[in-house]
Amino acid sequence: MEESAFLERISHVPVQPNPALLEHAVERQKKLENRIADRITAFAGSMQFVYIHIVWFGLWIGLGVEHYPYGLLTMIVSLEAIFLSTFVMISQNRADAKRQVVANLQWRTVQEEDGQNVQLIDISKQILELTQEIHSLAKSRPSSER
Repeated sequence: MEESAFLERISHVPVQPNPALLEHAVERQKKLENRIADRITAFAGSMQFVYIHIVWFGLWIGLGVEHYPYGLLTMIVSLEAIFLSTFVMISQNRADAKRQVVANLQWRTVQEEDGQNVQLIDISKQILELTQEIHSLAKSRPSSER
């Protein structure tokens, strides 16, 4: 099937967000530091951020704010890189926390399903025992009573 046709077919299907992840996001948004980190990470990962830096570096060099080897620009960019790497780690931690929320939810589901499977096996054993009893009773009766 062609990809565009497939996308068209499923475009009307509403996507339900994972309730556990929604709860996690609400909890995360309660702290100001998390909201700030999320906004900085979102901006630093955008093309707008790249374009601003292209213009900034071009103007810095083109207007001759300082001369080669651009010591101040190098120091500013190095400090920016240090902070941005910290925000990348924050973003990774956030992604790990989301994965942990989903993993915990899946584990609870597996445990619940395991309990249900045990119940189903017990019921199946009871059905087997009843079936065997009925069969033995039917065999023990003389054929004239059947």
